[in-house]
Amino acid sequence: MNVSNPPDQPDLDSEYDVIVIGAGPAGSTVGALLAEQGRKTLVVDRARFPRFHVGESLIPETYWPLKRLGLIDQLKQTAFPKKFSVQFVTDEGVETMPFYFKEYKEHESSQTWQVLRAEFDQMLVNNARSNGATIHTGAQVLDLLCEGDLVTGVKLKLSSQETLDIKAKLVVDSSGQTGFIANRFKLKQADPVLKKGTVWAHFKNAHRDAGIDEGATIILQTEGKQSWFWYIPLPDNVVSIGCTGDMAYMFAKDRGNSEEIFYQEVERCIGIKRRLTEAQPVTEFMTTKDFSYHTTQPVGPGWMLAGDALGFIDPVYSSGVFLAMKSGELIADAINDAFEAQDFSVEQLSQWYPGYKSGVENFRKLVYAFYTPGFSFGSFLRQYPQFKTNLVDILIGDVFKPEVAEMFTVMQEEIPELANPEDSQIALKK
Repeated sequence: MNVSNPPDQPDLDSEYDVIVIGAGPAGSTVGALLAEQGRKTLVVDRARFPRFHVGESLIPETYWPLKRLGLIDQLKQTAFPKKFSVQFVTDEGVETMPFYFKEYKEHESSQTWQVLRAEFDQMLVNNARSNGATIHTGAQVLDLLCEGDLVTGVKLKLSSQETLDIKAKLVVDSSGQTGFIANRFKLKQADPVLKKGTVWAHFKNAHRDAGIDEGATIILQTEGKQSWFWYIPLPDNVVSIGCTGDMAYMFAKDRGNSEEIFYQEVERCIGIKRRLTEAQPVTEFMTTKDFSYHTTQPVGPGWMLAGDALGFIDPVYSSGVFLAMKSGELIADAINDAFEAQDFSVEQLSQWYPGYKSGVENFRKLVYAFYTPGFSFGSFLRQYPQFKTNLVDILIGDVFKPEVAEMFTVMQEEIPELANPEDSQIALKK
């Protein structure tokens, strides 16, 4: 697969139908689908591609936006490990039976992939370019152009240090956790419960399970459930491994550097320790701190938010890439509808959001349940076996069906925060 960035950046016009800030999964999806409909679209990113990014595990429902983009056959040709399941390991080292997606949905989409984000994101960028979007990387958005409250374009600084004012009917912010527009308009709100931090790295020679389980995502809790590890197999005998826990616990002053913190947590996790017996890190140990948040407004006059720029949830269920692409798909459709109707009002451009938000809340509530002290999914399902399908629906990403939320009406008897998690001011206590 060719992942190289073109040596010559395209010349830029002074005006486009839509400018997209950020060429990650959300931005590339928006760009591809708008260009496909004939919209003059510019996608800009301050990074040069390919570039490293964490978040390598795709959940099954990512299949559908990928299919719409025409990328399934291309993914089948890659060396990305095939992912058939997710498995959980308790804080006592008990390895539960994997959730095999095919047992709940007999469809090609039940097999997904563990991806190298540098290659996967480049594939999405190339697709947007081939659909007709103008892609310009190594360019930084310095400011928004505004007429009163209406956003009318961006001020762009190119790698040559030249600055350009570029107009557009709409600006879509898919700048990831940078949150360009959300930070400018002070729309970002940290999740009151999920004040978490992560240390992660890539390893070679970590132990892998055999056969169909070789590419499984594994979630492993440490003793006392103070933190948890992700384990994501990648090509070339590499595994992405990260540890997430409360900020105050993970980054306490006396814990040392990120590598020392990581190995301290390994000693507290039976399941991950045995998998790392012969493993060596092949990247630096990296950190992310306090990364769960939402924004108070998804759309405004002349602007929209997509992907992580709209909000981010704890990575325990690998929802990030799916929600980025799904929001990008919904936003592209909303923009195309707006052009057809020649109605660019906030009301018109926001029609996709309530349904999307309900699906995001299903992920968020399941994350809250995961972190709740004393709560056991096993015990809950033994008492309410009828909800196992709802649980698996969320694990595969099929979260936009109304019936999925029924499980939480019962679960909130044990976890009151689920009644209204976005507005909850009560942090779950360890």
